[in-house]
Amino acid sequence: MSTGSVTRRMTLALALGGGLLLAGCTAIYRDHGYVPLDEDLAQVEVGKTTRAEVAELIGRPSSAGVLEGSGWYYVGSRWKYYGARAPQEIDRQVVAITFSDKDTVANVERFGLEQGEVVVLSRRVTDSGIKGITFIRQLMGSLGRVNASQILDR
Repeated sequence: MSTGSVTRRMTLALALGGGLLLAGCTAIYRDHGYVPLDEDLAQVEVGKTTRAEVAELIGRPSSAGVLEGSGWYYVGSRWKYYGARAPQEIDRQVVAITFSDKDTVANVERFGLEQGEVVVLSRRVTDSGIKGITFIRQLMGSLGRVNASQILDR
């Protein structure tokens, strides 16, 4: 083999190895859960839209209130995976839709996290008494803090 041939092969191997190394260090983003878009929520009219119509318009949620009829909660989070580092949650949102005694929408609220605190991002309500805020705080605060050893009691 000639020296030029070996040099070209080493250069090619280094370039290929460097490219693979850089590709392994790019961030990967994953979304978990489902939160309706603002355009979809705009179709929901407070005081008029029924629970069945909400299910048709934006779908049923993965979480419902602890008490029957207390509300529907749509939860979504975005995680960043970067190389061998532990995944990092970069965004979490909860959309809470509560219903009146007549089974029509009473409140539509969107909550997010700012520096670990629950904040209201948008709100459409018929009454000023917000119910279930402690449930939402628990929901926002507990996601991502449960691991397998806690579930298995070890």
